[in-house]
Amino acid sequence: MSFRIRIKPVALAVIAACGAIGQLHAADTALPQVNVQDQTERADGPVKGYRATRSSTFTKTDTPLKDVPASVSVVPEALIKDQAMQSLADVIRYVPGALAHQGEGNRDEFILRGIGTSANLYVDGIRDDAQVFRDLYSLERVEFFKGAGGMIFGRGAGGVVNRVTKKPVFAHIGEASVTLGQNSQLRGTVDLGGKLNDSTAWRLNAMAESSDSFRNGADLKRYAINPTVTLVPGAMTSLTLGFEHLRDERTADRGFPSQNGLPFNADPSTFFGNADQSKAHSYIDSAYAILDHDFGAVQLKNNLRITHYDKYYQNVFPTTTTAVSGAGNVSISAYNNANQRTNIFNQTDLTTKLTAGGFEHTLLAGLELGHQDSTNLRNTGFFGAATTILVPASNPVAAATSFRQNGTDANNKVKAAIAAVYLQDQIALSKEWKLLAGLRYDYFKVSLDDRRTTTPAVDLAHTDKEFSPRLGLIWAPTSTSTYYASYSYSFLPSAETLGLAVNTADLDPENAKNYEIGGRWDLLPNLTLSTALFRLDRNNVRNADGLGGIVLTGQQRTDGVEVGLQGDITRNWQIYAGYAHLDSRITKATAAAGNLGHRPQLVPENTLSLWNKLALGGNWSAGLGVVYQGASYPNADNLVTLPAFTRADGALYYAFADGKTRLALNVENLFDKKYFPTADANNNISPGAPRNARLTLSTRF
Repeated sequence: MSFRIRIKPVALAVIAACGAIGQLHAADTALPQVNVQDQTERADGPVKGYRATRSSTFTKTDTPLKDVPASVSVVPEALIKDQAMQSLADVIRYVPGALAHQGEGNRDEFILRGIGTSANLYVDGIRDDAQVFRDLYSLERVEFFKGAGGMIFGRGAGGVVNRVTKKPVFAHIGEASVTLGQNSQLRGTVDLGGKLNDSTAWRLNAMAESSDSFRNGADLKRYAINPTVTLVPGAMTSLTLGFEHLRDERTADRGFPSQNGLPFNADPSTFFGNADQSKAHSYIDSAYAILDHDFGAVQLKNNLRITHYDKYYQNVFPTTTTAVSGAGNVSISAYNNANQRTNIFNQTDLTTKLTAGGFEHTLLAGLELGHQDSTNLRNTGFFGAATTILVPASNPVAAATSFRQNGTDANNKVKAAIAAVYLQDQIALSKEWKLLAGLRYDYFKVSLDDRRTTTPAVDLAHTDKEFSPRLGLIWAPTSTSTYYASYSYSFLPSAETLGLAVNTADLDPENAKNYEIGGRWDLLPNLTLSTALFRLDRNNVRNADGLGGIVLTGQQRTDGVEVGLQGDITRNWQIYAGYAHLDSRITKATAAAGNLGHRPQLVPENTLSLWNKLALGGNWSAGLGVVYQGASYPNADNLVTLPAFTRADGALYYAFADGKTRLALNVENLFDKKYFPTADANNNISPGAPRNARLTLSTRF
């Protein structure tokens, strides 16, 4: 069953952000819509089931995914809940062409089509690039754009991870859940909301969790709260205001060392270093305001977000460059790092639809202004008078005696100024053919105030100015099939993550170019198959010259195929699956020692993920999934291998007779497989969790 709401154009923006607001209507304008499992889906709103069909993230306009000439994966809230996902690392496991990086055990970091970054993370389309862990409690969906996305997102390469948060709706919302798991896990969430009156709606999402770990001495405590309110003062205007506070405290875990080219053979619970001295915290406060206004022929959207991050971590861990010796000893190092960062970003978008030259155009013009302020202080850990200590790998416990500034430890304040303008045209050439063309210009200025006293202070500054084009052609020969070809570009300045050094301050940016062809097919009314064939080149990669300097001589190339399948095979069978084949190589050496022809860090040749949910009848349903990850290397020197592995997960669900309450049992790693899914370097390798069960009771009220 489908339905149509008639509404003033501005209310489209309200609904796109907040869900269906059926109270606002007018008789002259019909909303564009798509029918998904008997529901009307809005761009960046809730997804019913496993298959998303629209987004505004990758074009900044409400666009069907079949009209986006790029590889896009959307992981919806339903899949996150059904699998009891705990982190973005869990989410990305089901995204073809993507892999979680260890992130030194204290932050989210990902490898997208062979290119790693901790900076290409966004929330509601706004840069969210601090090195922290993020939670899933307040999300409608997580979106992955793979390839070079500079035209929309600015600096970065490989792809983008965008979290879409829940917004108020003009209807009652009441949902809560509690999870009990192994390792003393206790987690609770709540999602409340409704309308205060005909022009005001509110929503409150909150989360709290406490847990130990299968890793000796490791634990986690976090909580968050996210209140939002939407004001609709008139038929032409809406304003959404929100605030989030998140507090995350956990053990910083750098994992295992290696021996003889493989992860060291020890019990997965073994903590190398000292868990008591390896602590990390992230305290995040974010305020945002999203204004939508319809001028009639032109629609305005302004998105302002101000975020302060208080990040600290300290770790006692296996020295990254030293494997376990033949005598059975492991080298342990230590340091801590404190970062205070404030991000201020404002995006202003103007969109309009018109007919010119005999074609229909959807035009976008935008301006982004940003300021980032980051203060960094690092201290080295000492073991007596030494900065490393050898301990037996069979009993790898070591504690640093002091932490203090040493040599080149960072002590600086970094400021970045960002300004960008962009233009985009989505052209309907005919009923079957569409063209997307866009261009962005970025101004990115960074200055570093060096405050070190242990070495001579050197203040640095650099400014990058870069154009990022994008071009895509879409062919839709039928209503159920779409094909595309595209080219996109992005750039990676030397100060991408707000860091400068003497040997990088004068370097031009690296760049990434993505060439892609792909297709999407609606095999059934609610089942979509997508595929992409691409080449992604990372050019001018920074390369040590052997004399203490850096030159732009390296190149990394990834040729790949990605396949995705999401939706309903039958009324009682849902599926979410992905496969990627990545032939990624260093085609020009990117290290003084030479690594020509090597595979980059953490890029398996083949990955496969498959999740099935089956309705069994009698209020029972079950889930069964498998994840396969081929062998990969923790470092581009290819000296250590992470072995291939296959992991199976399962779930059993019972829906109570009231239709509002569900009990779910999720079991991760059903067959208790020992495996190593990710790493930071050759001797910082993360073991996978043994068999782990979680029981979740959720209810709507």
